[in-house]
Amino acid sequence: MSGQLERCEREWLELEGEFQELQETHRIYRQKLEELTALQTLCSTSINKQKRHIRDLKLALQRCKRHSSQEEAELIQQIGANIKERQNVFFDMEAYLPKKNGLYLNLVLGNVNVTLLSNQAKFAYKDEYEKFKLYLTIILLLGAVACRFVLHYRVTDEIFNFLLVWYYCTLTIRESVLISNGSRIKGWWVSHHYVSTFLSGVMLTWLCSVPAVLLPERLSLQTASPGGEEPPGPHEGFQSWMWRGLTFLLPFLFCGHFWQLYNAVTLFELSSHEECKEWQVFVLALTFLILFLGNFLTTLKVVHAKLQKNRNKTKQP
Repeated sequence: MSGQLERCEREWLELEGEFQELQETHRIYRQKLEELTALQTLCSTSINKQKRHIRDLKLALQRCKRHSSQEEAELIQQIGANIKERQNVFFDMEAYLPKKNGLYLNLVLGNVNVTLLSNQAKFAYKDEYEKFKLYLTIILLLGAVACRFVLHYRVTDEIFNFLLVWYYCTLTIRESVLISNGSRIKGWWVSHHYVSTFLSGVMLTWLCSVPAVLLPERLSLQTASPGGEEPPGPHEGFQSWMWRGLTFLLPFLFCGHFWQLYNAVTLFELSSHEECKEWQVFVLALTFLILFLGNFLTTLKVVHAKLQKNRNKTKQP
């Protein structure tokens, strides 16, 4: 019995030593965390101060440019180029500093710090975001086909459209987090998911009130909701993705865009049906048209820019 007690005493002393080390490690951690917070505040304050001074400098340069000589104009142009480069550096710096959330994130999450401080964490979050889009897109496509050809029930259509609303709402939140962490997602691909969220919500409300005589026309719209939206990944990575031996997907992409145009035309015709009294039909038609124009024109713009870039590389010796 005494031997067992001695072993317990030794184990407790070992645990006590480890606990003392843990306390010291935690004290150092808290100290470093306070130092990190102070450095973050200092960097953010300095960046804001630099931005204010640069803003004042740009106004002064604009006033000087009106009455400048050719030599002075060249100097002003050079300073302007340096200012533009400095602003890009500020953008990269701020990607690693806590910042206030935008209006949308504030409404959804509140004033929560969503900044990821390491490149590893940023890449991991972005990779998880891409996987989420890929898996959910496959599930939604299968669900759309099932609703169109197998499950001809109003309740399954409502569940499917509720899933679409949740999917696009989740995408907008995740993209906002990515933007807060320095991702250069911009332009149409950001607006696209807000428009798609609105479309799915309106579609869901319409399903609850559509007359039975219009059910066949309504069912034909199911296959358009999740598909034909955009290439995988945010717009910043589209060019590199599209030209890595995957250009064969472009025809499918354009088919999805024109399917949205087909749905817009179908809904515009449906809005004039004598049995169709719902406001959702015209709104859905207009929204599908907006999606088609945004997706089609943006994809054309990216393809044209990449082709132009390839031509310039070819012309260079």
